[in-house]
Amino acid sequence: MKIVALFFPKASIGTYLVAMAVAIALPIFAFVTLLLLQLEDNQRSTLRRETAQDALALSRIIDRQLQDMATTLRLLSSSPELENGNLAAFHERTETALRDNTLFVIAVDGAGQQLLNTRRAFGTPLGEIANIPALQEVMTSGRIEASDVFRGRTSGDWVYNVTLPRKNDPVAALIITQDAKDLGKLVTTEGLAPGWSAAVIDQSGHVIASTGPTNLEPGTPFDPRILPAFTASRGVFQDEKILPHMLLGYARIPGWSWKTVIWGPIAQASILSTWRFLIIGGVALVLVAVLGAYAVARQVRTTIRDIAEMANRMGEGHIVSPVETSVIEANQVAIALSNASFDRSQTEDRLRFVMHELVHRTKNLLTLAQAMMRQLAKQADSVETFQAAVADRLEGLGRSIELLTSEQWGGVSLRRVVDIHLQAFPQSREQIEITGEDFVLKPDAVQNLGLALHELATNSVKYGALSVPQGRVRFEWRDVREEDKPDALLRFTWEERGGPPVAEPTRSGFGTTVIKAHAASAFRGTVQVDFRPEGLLWVLTAQRSTLERD
Repeated sequence: MKIVALFFPKASIGTYLVAMAVAIALPIFAFVTLLLLQLEDNQRSTLRRETAQDALALSRIIDRQLQDMATTLRLLSSSPELENGNLAAFHERTETALRDNTLFVIAVDGAGQQLLNTRRAFGTPLGEIANIPALQEVMTSGRIEASDVFRGRTSGDWVYNVTLPRKNDPVAALIITQDAKDLGKLVTTEGLAPGWSAAVIDQSGHVIASTGPTNLEPGTPFDPRILPAFTASRGVFQDEKILPHMLLGYARIPGWSWKTVIWGPIAQASILSTWRFLIIGGVALVLVAVLGAYAVARQVRTTIRDIAEMANRMGEGHIVSPVETSVIEANQVAIALSNASFDRSQTEDRLRFVMHELVHRTKNLLTLAQAMMRQLAKQADSVETFQAAVADRLEGLGRSIELLTSEQWGGVSLRRVVDIHLQAFPQSREQIEITGEDFVLKPDAVQNLGLALHELATNSVKYGALSVPQGRVRFEWRDVREEDKPDALLRFTWEERGGPPVAEPTRSGFGTTVIKAHAASAFRGTVQVDFRPEGLLWVLTAQRSTLERD
């Protein structure tokens, strides 16, 4: 601490800002001097890196074109017309699909004989394709490949092919062909320095497309002295004997045998005037920095004091208004402090409300649990039976509480409540048919309807339709209207069929209490339970307002 106090004694913010301005300016002079010495090397390194990146960017453009052609071939290969051998329909469909493109499709047999070519009308006599070796190579490799540039027999122009082997009869391969001049439209020098050129080279070292001042025609061999240097996936080539005062960047197109190259002159900017600016401007910079630091210090000191006063008032529990200063960041801090003071007040109010709600809901849950255990205790003939019954009901209640907690007790959709409770019976899920328009339930409705659903499903799995594989359950809800009740009503129906014969129970248990008395009371509605021989029928009719969240 003594060492820190020695270098940073107590002083005003103005003193520290002036010292900081001087401490920054002096090392900058030394650092800029070193930078000037290395500037030329850095410029060269930057140019080499950008050249390689520009070549890579061009390779990605060409790769997208080839990938699009490969994707088109895969789609065409699986077309129904081709699978059925209807080449005329395939020709018509393909020609229509590619009408707006510069692409043409050729179908060939294993010997290279053209079966169709969208450059010509279907049925026109066609010969073998011009590039048989490329076809044989693709058939051997079994994968999509791009050919070298060559003269097309049908078009008479320089073209290239992308071939998909099929190994089917009669179409052994599908080919998409494009004129080299059309691919050249994608080869651009936009974004490059003036005097730069670009080209795409095939596997044999011939130019497919080129642009720029050194515009090479398709089929022209690229300089054979340069090609052996293309060993990496991307890089640069520089040789004063081969390319005087020039730089060349190259990149391989991933997954293809082609390469992209860009090349052009190296431009070097003079840095002699920078030394003059450094010496003359440096002195002026220090003086201006010192004066500016002093002026800023005075303004910042006033701003800090205003913000500190706001913080003190906020600490005393007041809602503070933001102060207006000339420093934007200070204004943002002042606004943040003002908002924080308001938010703190709101948070305190919200916390009190949440605590009240927590106490209220906890009391309701405890009351429900106590009533449930008292009822179950009357019916249980052993401790184990009582424990199992309580655990089963608490598990169902827990699902509803977990749903409400995940939604911060803001209500849950009816469909989700049904699904979560029926998940407890996965073996019977396919036997249950659920229909009805979904809406959001109130928190209390989630618990109460969940209890009823759990009891209905549990009873059905034990004794009803879900206890046998052929049994079926239909659970639906829909809006109904009654003349003496103008408010909207909802009717829930649980209908079982296909299960064991049903008889009305001789005594009323907890489950019956839940689906009848508790459901009717919770939703202020009516419940009809009919123990029909063919299956249980449970109908709940209640006002929609008691269930749906506003």
